[in-house]
Formats: sequence, C-alpha cells, structure tokens
Amino acid sequence: MPDADHALLQQLSENSRRYRDPLAAVDWARLDAGGFWMPEAALSLYGLPEYDALAPDVRRRLSQYEFINVMHAGLWLERVFMQRISQRLKPELAPAAYKYFLHEMREEAGHSLMFLEAIERSGLEVPLNAWQAPRLADWLARHAPAGGALFWAATVIAEDVPDKFNRHVRSSPDVNPVVREICTLHCVDEARHIAAARAQLETALLRLPRVALRVLNPVVRPLFRQYTRVFYTPPARFYELAGLTHGGRWRRLALGNAVHTQFVRELLAPTVRMLESYGFSLR
Repeated sequence: MPDADHALLQQLSENSRRYRDPLAAVDWARLDAGGFWMPEAALSLYGLPEYDALAPDVRRRLSQYEFINVMHAGLWLERVFMQRISQRLKPELAPAAYKYFLHEMREEAGHSLMFLEAIERSGLEVPLNAWQAPRLADWLARHAPAGGALFWAATVIAEDVPDKFNRHVRSSPDVNPVVREICTLHCVDEARHIAAARAQLETALLRLPRVALRVLNPVVRPLFRQYTRVFYTPPARFYELAGLTHGGRWRRLALGNAVHTQFVRELLAPTVRMLESYGFSLR
C-alpha cells in the first residue's frame, strides 16, 4: 500500500471513530406520507404535460416511490460492497486498510438499516422483487477483482452518483424533514467512502498501462449509464404503486423526458468530470 493511501485510510478511520447510529439519529416520528419526499424538479416525469395533468396526491406518492427506488439502489450496492470487502479481510491485508474497511462496513450497514426503517415506516406497499438490480452493474460488482481498477471505478460511480443526489435533496426545504436527515447522514459518511474509493482507484490505475483504459472504457461507460438510469428512473411497477396505470408506458415517458435528462446531466456533471480526469470516456 502506498504511503499516501496508508495515511489517508488512517485519517478516515480516525474520522469514523465517533460513530453515529442512523437509527438513533433520525427523528422517525416526523416521517409521513403527507408531503413530498423529493423535490418535484427531480422527479422522472417532471416537465412532461402528462405530469402537469396528475393530481397533487399522485405527484406526492410518486415522489415517495421514487425515493424508495433510490433507497433500494442503496441497499443493493451496500449489500454487494459489504460482501466483496468482507472477502478481503485477511491477516495479510495492511492494518490501515483492514481497520478502515471495518469502519466503512459498519457505516454501510447503518445506512442499510436506515433505508429499511424508512421503507417500513412509510407504510407504502413495496412487493417482494418489485425492484431488480441492473444486470451489467450487478455482475461487475460481484465478479470484478476486488482490488482492481474496474471494481474501484464501479465503486466510485456507485458512491458519487447518490452523493450528488443526496446533496441536492438535503438542500430542498420542500421535502419531508426525515428525508433530508437521511440524505444528510448518508452524505457525511459517503464523503469518507468516496475519498477512500478514489484513492484505491488511483492506486489501481497506476499499476495499469495507459492503453488499458481502452479496454476498461467500453465497460465503464455502459456501467455509468446503466446505474444512472436505474437510480433516477424507478421500475415500471413503482409507477403503478404510485397510482399510475400501465407502468411500462410511464417509465418509457420518463426515459424519454428531455427535462429530466437535462436535470440528471447537470447534477452529475462533476461526477463525469472527475471520472474523465482519470482517463475514462463517458460521452
């Protein structure tokens, strides 16, 4: 492990020492389904004439299911990450990395418990298997070598995309205060996780010849697009649960929504620039 990585992981572990349990930190009594859980401008149908025609209660319910979609994406990523990282916890792993990964797993487990609690307390119907992980991203997350550049590129994407969303939602006064708390708590921990993942990615890239990026790009590009798509556009069943019939039609409308596409593009512009600074081509 390079000295810079060693020092960074030691510092991040020190910053994680005062652990805050999200289940105890969130004021769950304020979570209710009477208001929006996402800013309207962040919703996948916002900007369409079909959205303008929706009743206010349907719009609110859609915002709640779109946030539940975000939490399901988080549950999937944190589950896979903890599975993969736990396999690296071996005696030969550098002590600084061993300790840091334990801190991160504790925080990721806390996030997952927080998401599950929010979904349960919402009282909203979420049928088993209504949410499915994207195939390419799921396969890569489970099978890419855990110490390699592809795994860490996927990890950076999986952490930075939600981070930009969380920062946007937590600054909105028009969403439920518990949702803002959830996004804030997630942001605080993810700042450390992103710093560590970027350091691991940079170290992994240093081991590769520059030409190797030509091999990685055709994988990283669709990975980024697929994860962004599933994160910002819920499955068809979620539209139906929100009160819209023929969910597949509504999802197709959302995927073709130029207003939402531009919103996501602007929100993720810093993520794209960061990945391109490493030599990845996402355009």
